[in-house]
Amino acid sequence: MLTPAYRLKLGGKVVDTTSDPQTSTAVDIVVELDIETPVDTFVVTLGQVGDINPKVDDAATIGLGYADETSGLVNVFTGAVVSLDQGSLTNRVKSYTAANTLLRKFVEKQFQSKTAGAIVRDLATGASVAVDTADDGIDFPSYVVDGRRSAYAHMRELAELCGFDLYINSDGKLVFEEFFGGKAVHVLENAKHILSLDILRAQPAYGSVVAFGESPTGSSGDDAWPWLTKDFSGSKGTAGSGDPVLLLERPALRTGAAAQKAADAAELAIKRRTLRGTVLTIGRPEVKLGDAIALRGLPDASLNTSFAVRSVRHRMHKTEGFTTLIGFRAITV
Repeated sequence: MLTPAYRLKLGGKVVDTTSDPQTSTAVDIVVELDIETPVDTFVVTLGQVGDINPKVDDAATIGLGYADETSGLVNVFTGAVVSLDQGSLTNRVKSYTAANTLLRKFVEKQFQSKTAGAIVRDLATGASVAVDTADDGIDFPSYVVDGRRSAYAHMRELAELCGFDLYINSDGKLVFEEFFGGKAVHVLENAKHILSLDILRAQPAYGSVVAFGESPTGSSGDDAWPWLTKDFSGSKGTAGSGDPVLLLERPALRTGAAAQKAADAAELAIKRRTLRGTVLTIGRPEVKLGDAIALRGLPDASLNTSFAVRSVRHRMHKTEGFTTLIGFRAITV
C-alpha cells in the first residue's frame, strides 16, 4: 500500500513525512500549475501545532510522493509566500511562483534586432528571475516594452506570437520554448491509473488567420521596417482557410517572416484546442508542465495517443489521500 508523503519547506523550517507520515502537520496541500494561468499556486493548510511560523515573502517549496518508494519525493513547486490566513485551529498559507514577480515588474525599454527569446531573457534578468530555457522564436527588428503592461504580459504576448509555452518550472525557473513531444511521456492506462476522464471536442474557433504589423516590408524590403503603411498585402502572413478569419494585428510584426510565423502559430493553437480534456489519476508528482501523457486502453481508439500537458493539480489531503488532475490538449492535428 502506497503511503503519501511530502517535504515542506517554509522559510527556515522543514517538515518531512517520508519516514513517519504521522508527523504531518498539514491538513490539506493543493498545488495548481497551469500554462494558461499567469501564476501557479501552492496552498497548504497547517494545523496550529509545532513551530512552523511562516511569514509573507518566505521561500516555499513542496515535494510530493510516497514514503514506500525508494526513488524519493519529487519537487513540484518553488516560490514564495504571498498571504497567510491564520485561525485558531489552522493556518492557511498561499504561495506563488516567480511569475508573480514578473506580473509586478513594469519597465520601459526598446529592443532592436532581437529575438523573442533574447527579449524574454532580458526581462527576466531585470526582474531577478532565473531562466531555464529561452528559445529564439521570432526575430524582431524592433520591439517596445511599454510601462502600461507588466513584464509578464509582454512575455505572454511574445509566447503567443511564437507559438511557445511560457511557465515557471518546479525549480522556480522560467521556461520559454516551443512544445514538441514533451520532456517526458507518462503512460496512463484505463482501469489501472485513470480514476476519471473528461474529453471535450469542439469545432475550430476560426477557419484561418491573417497576421500583420504596420510596415511595408514585403514590397519595400526588410529595411523598411520603421515605415508605416496602409497597404499590408505584401507583408501579412496567412494560415488556414475558410471563415471566420482571425485578424492578428500586432505592431511588432514588422516583417513578412514574423507575420507568417505568428499566423502559423495561431492556426496551430486553434486546431489543438479542438480536442482537450482532463484526467484524474492517483498522485503522480512526476507529471509536470512541458510533459506529455499517453492514454492507453480506452474504448475510443482515437484517444489512445499522446497529449500535451497544459495543467496539473496535485492534492494531498489528510483523509482523502493523494490525487493528480491533469489538463491536456491535442499535439497532432
